[in-house]
Amino acid sequence: MFRAARSDDFEQIIGLYRQLNPDDPVLHDGSDVAAFQQILGSPALHLFVLDVDGVVVATTYLNVIPNLTRSASPYAVIENVVVEESRRGTGLGRLIMAGTLQAAWDAGCYKAMLMTGSRTPATHAFYRACGFSPDVKSAYLARPSQRRPGC
Repeated sequence: MFRAARSDDFEQIIGLYRQLNPDDPVLHDGSDVAAFQQILGSPALHLFVLDVDGVVVATTYLNVIPNLTRSASPYAVIENVVVEESRRGTGLGRLIMAGTLQAAWDAGCYKAMLMTGSRTPATHAFYRACGFSPDVKSAYLARPSQRRPGC
């Protein structure tokens, strides 16, 4: 079942995120729980899960961003797309992406964007099969450690 995340999904979602980014540190100060609650409490932020018999097997994070162009239509950024490792290739990814994209369209978004750091061809094929095109725009990423003088 595709649904919005609930407070009691926190541990299962964090488990999926550990599969996505295994080198991320485990937080013990509660900042991850606070961020999770902030996401759940914001009307423009949507954390979705696929629940199979009470087990969260996939998740996505949809950000709906207000906009002044395109007739003041919002746009969407999708992050942290994860399907449980043992269930990849079973169609769950397409199911959660379809629900996430529908939520973006229902919110009036004129486009949805995502980035991936994956170099795996199957990952790129998956996103293309979900309707994303790598040829429309270019993505650039800056990090605080990469600041340049004058920027």
